Amino acid sequence: MRPILMKGHERPLTFLKYNRDGDLLFSCAKDHTPTVWFADNGERLGTYRGHNGAVWCCDVSRDSSRLITGSADQTAMLWDVQTGTQLYTFGFDSPARSVDFSVGDKLAVITTDPFLELTSAIHVKRISRDPSDQIGESVLILKGPQGRINRAVWGPLNQTIISAGEDAVIRIWDVETGKILKESDKEIGHKKGITSLQKSVDGSHFITGSLDKSAKLWDIRTLTLIKNYTTERPVNAVTLSPLLNHVVLGGGQDASAVTTTDHRAGKFEAKFYDKILTEEIGGVKGHFGPINALAFNPDGKSFASGGEDGYVRLHHFDHDYFNIKI
Repeated sequence: MRPILMKGHERPLTFLKYNRDGDLLFSCAKDHTPTVWFADNGERLGTYRGHNGAVWCCDVSRDSSRLITGSADQTAMLWDVQTGTQLYTFGFDSPARSVDFSVGDKLAVITTDPFLELTSAIHVKRISRDPSDQIGESVLILKGPQGRINRAVWGPLNQTIISAGEDAVIRIWDVETGKILKESDKEIGHKKGITSLQKSVDGSHFITGSLDKSAKLWDIRTLTLIKNYTTERPVNAVTLSPLLNHVVLGGGQDASAVTTTDHRAGKFEAKFYDKILTEEIGGVKGHFGPINALAFNPDGKSFASGGEDGYVRLHHFDHDYFNIKI
């Protein structure tokens, strides 16, 4: 399995997202410029220019026509995927950290960071089919907890929003009333900040990764803890295979600690775990810094990782991978 090295970002990667067809890969980084690549050969298709700060997150509509990005420049932008044109800019009073389209792409949830007196917040925006009809008003604004919300995604049937972040608590919010329906139990929950969250393909469960060196699998409706995966280093990124019962964790030390501790180059690996048995089944090394982003192709036959080193590594699995037995 020879990785394809995709160099296009000048700063650390923050987020990776495949479109639904699995032929395009979108990458976000701290260099202000989200980029789109061909997912089979890693060729760079183009960039989306307009942000004026680190881009933390992106999502792409089901028909691959629209891209939404959230940035430290206190905006979230809507783009035409094909032409790279900016269609609309949502302005906020603090950095936009997480973006997620609802099922049907008629709504987007955007989270904003705490800033001075502002607490973190979750904004729901209506997304117009015609960009000229787009407005900036929020349908709903939820005042968030202390600390940053690192990720917020839509729950089943767009009736709930699931959020997680620095205070290590996962919350399920009712979109109709704006009230909190459930919070993760402090006893069984994460002990340190949650860095990443990803839903399963069928939307029945989701996985969270945390600085407490673990990842946890949760039921999306009841918030029951299903599985726990432990590793040796803080987890920055998690992803679930859409094909096999595999969970992938990526991470590493904080950027500040990297130079002082690890002189072995390329030792930052994406670790594969058996989803059911929670045992480690393998790893893919290669990055020269912590792994900040992971994404599986929707067909489950390849995955991409993005590192603090500014590279995206695209891995197409060998045949052996599909026959791994424990």
